[in-house]
Amino acid sequence: MLKKHSFWIILTLLIAGVHAQADQSRKAYELIYDDIQLLKQQVQLLDDKIDQNREDILSIKAQIDELITLSRAGQVDQTRVKEGQDEVLSQYRSLLEKFESLNDQLIKMYEDMVAIKRATLPVGGETEETEPEPAPEEEVPVPEETEETILPLDPNLSPQEVYNMARSDYLKGNFDLAIEGFTIYGQHFPESPLADNALYWIGECFFSQSQYEEAIKRFNALILKFPTGDKIAAAYLKKGISLTELDKKEEALTVFKLLISKFPLEEETKIAQQKIKELGL
Repeated sequence: MLKKHSFWIILTLLIAGVHAQADQSRKAYELIYDDIQLLKQQVQLLDDKIDQNREDILSIKAQIDELITLSRAGQVDQTRVKEGQDEVLSQYRSLLEKFESLNDQLIKMYEDMVAIKRATLPVGGETEETEPEPAPEEEVPVPEETEETILPLDPNLSPQEVYNMARSDYLKGNFDLAIEGFTIYGQHFPESPLADNALYWIGECFFSQSQYEEAIKRFNALILKFPTGDKIAAAYLKKGISLTELDKKEEALTVFKLLISKFPLEEETKIAQQKIKELGL
């Protein structure tokens, strides 16, 4: 009887152990299942994030491609603008060369005309021809008497020789002689294509001697008398620099700006732009 009772006890314990082990196995399976589900959710989130990142990358790439396209288009436009500027500058230089060629021809024609005129005049007639008629109401001497006095011309010199001698004196630093030579040229050959150049170099002579007021007078005379001459841009520039030296900065600024607006393609314009920066106005 006792043995039979012990058997059932052992059997009950074995069954309980089996159930306990089954419960533990089931719980372990459930935990593994839960972990797998969690991993699946995390993987799905990663997949979603990767897809979103892929879309963002594609969007950024599209924007980069658009920027590259715009940049290339801008480079093309800049190239076209530069080519256009180069073409304008080339045409401008070509026009300058043609103008210089025509100017040389005019100078040669003027020289020939003067030579023919001299050859057809009687002895002593040239002096009479070159003497201007006295102005009836303007003979009163003024402080700048040298500008009113007609200086004598050597009849053996051609207009070009007179001009070249004055230019040579200027280059040697003989400014007083150069002023005299250019003045003679301007007085006796006022119709020459180089008359405006002679007046400009008189201004340069005064400028080189720091006589800025006198230089400005000559540059002003050039601007008024020869508004289409080839020395106008240079006259504006030197006038502006002279005003700067006289500490008339506001007036200088006005002159420089006028130069830039009138002659944007001239080399003097670049210098004027630098001078404006130096003024700091």
